[in-house]
Amino acid sequence: MKKSIWDIFAPIYERAMKSQKNIYDFLYRQISISCFDKTVLELATGPGMIARHIAHSAKSVVATDFAPKMIETAKKKGVPQNVTFETADATNLSYKDDFFDVVVIANALHIIPNPEKALREISRVLKADGILIAPNFIEREKGKKNLWQKILTLAGIKFAHEWTSSEYKSFLEENGWKITKSQVLKGRIDLFYTECMRK
Repeated sequence: MKKSIWDIFAPIYERAMKSQKNIYDFLYRQISISCFDKTVLELATGPGMIARHIAHSAKSVVATDFAPKMIETAKKKGVPQNVTFETADATNLSYKDDFFDVVVIANALHIIPNPEKALREISRVLKADGILIAPNFIEREKGKKNLWQKILTLAGIKFAHEWTSSEYKSFLEENGWKITKSQVLKGRIDLFYTECMRK
């Protein structure tokens, strides 16, 4: 997906996600628990919603996004002392091997043309016993988009991959991850919450 699409949507992204409040409240609560006192890398942070909400729990958070305007927007909303916002490509990270306790990539693997490459980079920067938290939007039925998904497509937001929950689970497992926690959350677009460790 073109960076410019997300640069355009950066100022209104957080407002648009208010329709998924039940999902984001769950994410903030659950990710905070799993990131307690840990060094965290967040990929595709967008305007920094998750990073700001988990900062009280984590030891430190490096929150990144591919779109510079998203990072600019994130920095405008107040940055907790233990959070750093940076521009980064999830498929080509500059961070050291075995560095982070947790990597969070929420609602992003489905828009990356080569998500396998992102998972390889995540594996590289994550400690041996580290946790991958990878909640992702899913389809309820294969090939059947709901109204909200159709609206996003018309707005120029197209998904490179359209997985059902079982397909997304298989994708993660085929790329070397063991799912340790999962839950489907209903919303305008359903979300499959997953926590994983390397197999």
